[in-house]
Amino acid sequence: MTARQNSWGYGADMRVRLEPADEYLHELGPEPNFNESMYFNVYDPAAKLGAWFRLGNRANEGTGEMTICIYLPDGRVGFMFKRPEVHTNQAFDAAGMRFRTIEPFEHLTVAYSGKVVLLDEPLDMAEPRAAFTENPYGECTVSLDYTRVSDMFGGEPEESHERPGEEFAKGHYEQLVRARGFIEVDGTRWDIDGYGLRDHSWGPRYWQAPFYYRWLTANFGGDFGFMASRIARRDSHGTRGGFVWDGDELHLCGDIEVSTEWVGEDSYHQRVEAILRTKDADGSPLEWRVKGDVMNLIPLRNRREGMVTRISEGLTQWTLDDGRVGYGLSEYLDQIVDGQPVGLDE
Repeated sequence: MTARQNSWGYGADMRVRLEPADEYLHELGPEPNFNESMYFNVYDPAAKLGAWFRLGNRANEGTGEMTICIYLPDGRVGFMFKRPEVHTNQAFDAAGMRFRTIEPFEHLTVAYSGKVVLLDEPLDMAEPRAAFTENPYGECTVSLDYTRVSDMFGGEPEESHERPGEEFAKGHYEQLVRARGFIEVDGTRWDIDGYGLRDHSWGPRYWQAPFYYRWLTANFGGDFGFMASRIARRDSHGTRGGFVWDGDELHLCGDIEVSTEWVGEDSYHQRVEAILRTKDADGSPLEWRVKGDVMNLIPLRNRREGMVTRISEGLTQWTLDDGRVGYGLSEYLDQIVDGQPVGLDE
């Protein structure tokens, strides 16, 4: 199927293609930094537990990226990152984690079996070597079924939209989902019935390509949710886009505002305000305002050619202006210059 969408990082009038075959692995591209990845998050308000999972294949580099992050009810975070050997782009299955597509756009599964480091102070991950050596570990098992909530958002553009050196995703799509199953950490098991968002992307990727970005995801049960994206470039205004799902319709939003309250010497995001705007079929304006309070946060780091990139993953409670409360993630990527994230002023 082909449609005009304001997708994650694409222009408002970009035509994108998305087919059921895109739910599987794509042909490995020639680029040295070709990446194909899937990501899933979830929050269960009854269990007071949140989590996200990511697998990335970088077969031309001979490696992959596996990340699991579990926000435990007591404030600790169970976390693991590994770079397994990956030489083909045939499956999402590495370092104890496996993603499977059962029915395209309708049903996927996430499984993990392995260790996680247990962080009493999740901010310790700002120094990963010390965090991994000075904290205890526990066994972790995950088995989750993800099923469709919203329509699909995004796809692969018909025309190239990235400049050389700024590649981040040739194709990218997202979907609000429900997750059911269980998560067990260090001998304690939680039955999970919650909501979240998943994404899938493929193409060349450098984490240093954006100057900074803000990626906000939220679910308010099964009949309302949103995603808001703000990507800044070094020499341009960048892009803004996202969607609102009202239970019946996916509203594409090309006008996004994000403002942030920062805390601490290292400047982590603590409170977020966002506005998503679009127009209905008659041209009348639609607007949603939301405030986010970060419940727990872990900072991650990526280094390349002397550049340091910080990705702060905030488990977030969202409140709409009509009082409804939901949950999701606020992911802030910033290049670090002179010890500070570059996107503080927005």
